[in-house]
Amino acid sequence: GQRDEEEEHHSLETFTFYLSEPLSKERVEAFSDGVYAIVATLLILDICEDNVPDPREVEEKFHGSLLEALSEYGPNYLAYFGSFVTIGLLWFVHHSLFLYVTKATRLMGLLNILSLAFIGGLPLAYQLTSEFAEKSHNEIEAIQVSCVITFFASIFQFAIWTTALLHERETLHAFARYGGKEHAFMFAKLALYPCVSLGAFFLTCVLSEFSTAIFHLMQIVIPFAFLALRIFVRISLTVIKSLMSLSRRKTVLLEEEEACLSPTETLS
Repeated sequence: GQRDEEEEHHSLETFTFYLSEPLSKERVEAFSDGVYAIVATLLILDICEDNVPDPREVEEKFHGSLLEALSEYGPNYLAYFGSFVTIGLLWFVHHSLFLYVTKATRLMGLLNILSLAFIGGLPLAYQLTSEFAEKSHNEIEAIQVSCVITFFASIFQFAIWTTALLHERETLHAFARYGGKEHAFMFAKLALYPCVSLGAFFLTCVLSEFSTAIFHLMQIVIPFAFLALRIFVRISLTVIKSLMSLSRRKTVLLEEEEACLSPTETLS
């Protein structure tokens, strides 16, 4: 009877769900790469299916000029490249994040699945932004839906980083923990897409006439922002370190001056 109770207790512990239990990091990365690859493939399949001019239309409407026929689909191609760049940069952030992670937990895996669920909605965002007429109410709402999808896909990546920081000694490399240069850069890189997509959403609510321009500007500016981000973080960290070193020098000088004074001068 005692053995049966021990075995039952052991089996219950085995099937208990702890969010802090380790999860295979390699499996998480492999599953994520597969989702990103499929989503990127769906984008090009959609554009090949719906945005390729018919040969008869090229001959009759555009007098045999393929470039003129393709220029009519220019906004659709721009939406495709913007969506592909968004997927590529989110994959790059995900890849950078898991380079710093030494051990994944079940909570991090759950947050990763939630992020991938919204990543899978980016082809829908592409279809919406290229489907409706320009400056129409439906187009504005489609752009807002795209901003919301991008925001949640990136904010869950930020949540993975925050979860890893809660147990940083077990889950992160030493150079990526609090206070390090790579920690500051990773924090800024993960916060870029949530801040920009949320800002674009509110700007489209206020400036609805320029919603299309705002959305495409967001997709164009973010890649350059990633390039400038490391430089900005390095400059800001250098300024902070120089200010801290100046304050330390002042305190050291004051201590040396107090040490040189006589006891009567110190009391006075």
